[in-house]
Amino acid sequence: MDAKLSNLQPQKKAILIALCISIVLMLAKFVAYFITHSNAILTDAAESIVNVLASSFAFYSIYLATLPKDENHPYGHGKVEFFSAFIEGTLIAIAGIIIVFKSGYDLIYPKPITQLFEGASIIGATGLVNLFIGYYLINTGKKHKSITLEADGKHLLTDAITSAGLVIGIVLIKLTAIYWMDSVISMLLGLYIIYNGYKLTRRSVGGLMDESNIDLVETIINILQKNRKEPWIDVHNLRAQQYGADLHIDCHITLPYYFDLNQVHQEISEIDKMINGNADRKTELFIHADPCLPACCNYCKMKECPVRQEPFRGEIKWTVENATKNQKHFDQ
Repeated sequence: MDAKLSNLQPQKKAILIALCISIVLMLAKFVAYFITHSNAILTDAAESIVNVLASSFAFYSIYLATLPKDENHPYGHGKVEFFSAFIEGTLIAIAGIIIVFKSGYDLIYPKPITQLFEGASIIGATGLVNLFIGYYLINTGKKHKSITLEADGKHLLTDAITSAGLVIGIVLIKLTAIYWMDSVISMLLGLYIIYNGYKLTRRSVGGLMDESNIDLVETIINILQKNRKEPWIDVHNLRAQQYGADLHIDCHITLPYYFDLNQVHQEISEIDKMINGNADRKTELFIHADPCLPACCNYCKMKECPVRQEPFRGEIKWTVENATKNQKHFDQ
C-alpha cells in the first residue's frame, strides 16, 4: 500500500497544479469577455468553468483511488477514474450544447463587440498555458496509468486548440468588420467541444462496462507467447479488466494432467511473476488450471511426457483470437 500511495503522489500534484491554474485562467477569460462582449470569448470562458469542475472532481477521484481494498470493494477503488472521466466528458458536452444555443440566439439578436485585440491577447496567453499543462497531465497520466489525468490533459489540449481558433477568428472579425462571424465561430467551437465530450464519455463508459481492451490483452498474450514453457500447453479464456492503474487478468491454462498440486502451483506462480516482471503496470492474476486431454498431444511440447498418445506436430502460436476463446486449442 505504501508503494501505491507514493505512486499516486505525482498524480495528486499534477491535478492540483492543473486545478489552481484552471481557476486563474477562467478568471482571465471572463475578464476578456467583459471587455469585449464577444460570444466566441464567452464560449472559451464557459468551457473554463468545466475545466475547474472537472479538475476538482479528478482530484477527488485520485484521492479515492488511494483508499485500500475493503469488503465492499475487493478490487479497490480504481474504477472511480472512469466515472471521473465520464463526468468530465458529460460536462464538456453540456457546455458545448449551451454554447451552440447561446451563439444561435446572438446570431439572430447581435450585440456590439469592442476591444477585440485585447481580448484575443488574453485568450492567446491562456491557450498557451493550457497547451503546456495539457501535455504535462497527459505525460504524467501515461506514466502512472491514470485515465483521469489523461482525460483532463486531453480536455486542456482541446481548450488550447479552441483558443487558437478563437484568436484567429477574432483577428479576422477585426480586420473584416463582419461581426456576425463571432457567433458563427462560437457555434463551430461549441460543436467541436460536444464532439470531444462524446469521445471522452464513450471511453469512460467502455471502462465502466468492462469493455475489452484489445491492446492490453494483446500485450499480455505477447508476453506469455515470448516466455512460454513446455508444460504450458495452451492458454484460453483470457480476459482483462482495468481498475484505475491496476490490471486484473483471469485465464485458463492447460497443464499436464499428471502434475501434482505443488507442480501446478509452481507453474501458475511463475506465470504471475513473469507477467508482473514484464508488464508495464501492477497486474493481479486469477489463473484456472485445466488438465490436458489426448487431443492436446499434437501441439504439446513436453519432450518426456509419460502418457503421450500421438507425436508433436507443431506449436500453436497464442494470439488474441485463440487465447480469448473459452476452449482448448484443439477445438479451434
